[in-house]
Amino acid sequence: MKKSVICMVVGLVLMMTACAQKTEKMATIYDFKALNNKGEQVDMAQYKGKVLMIVNTASKCGFTPQYDGLEALYKKYQDQGFVILGFPCDQFKHQEPGSDEEIAEFCRLNHGVTFPLMKKIDVFGENADPIFKYLTAQCPDEEVKGLKDKAVMKMVDSISKSEGREEGGVRWNFTKFLISKDGSVIKRFAPVVTPDELDAEIAAMLK
Repeated sequence: MKKSVICMVVGLVLMMTACAQKTEKMATIYDFKALNNKGEQVDMAQYKGKVLMIVNTASKCGFTPQYDGLEALYKKYQDQGFVILGFPCDQFKHQEPGSDEEIAEFCRLNHGVTFPLMKKIDVFGENADPIFKYLTAQCPDEEVKGLKDKAVMKMVDSISKSEGREEGGVRWNFTKFLISKDGSVIKRFAPVVTPDELDAEIAAMLK
């Protein structure tokens, strides 16, 4: 009896140690994997040493024209180690109804997008992609500039909450997460913050 109790305690200690090690290991974005829009696995570790922007996108949103600004940033800084990853999402008023192939075609024809597009995902709720769970946990607050933009986001906030978005979750399409060269989630920008407003910040991070 005593022996079995000891074995049980040892087993629990080992299990807790393994969980702690796993939690500690999942410390940066580089520990995750994702699928691109062709269904191919992408190891985020390949972006070590680069400045990364992760954006949840949609083709039928009021913010969809931001694809142009995102592409402009990508072309300007990609040779300096800047990468944008677009993650399409259909959770906000079904503004991304197409298939992955249709989304890629729309982005190419209408906005000349060349930065990587990923497989369509959920960004909040029980089926949220692990990458977005991680990003929102690391950076639950987003930066909004100006009273007008804050008013817009207040309205958007109420809509997304009615659709089941949890506190701290992504509030709408084109939320932007900036990640430094060492994998740290530096800032989260609201959809109302346009890509060109982030130019100087990205340039500074690339130095």
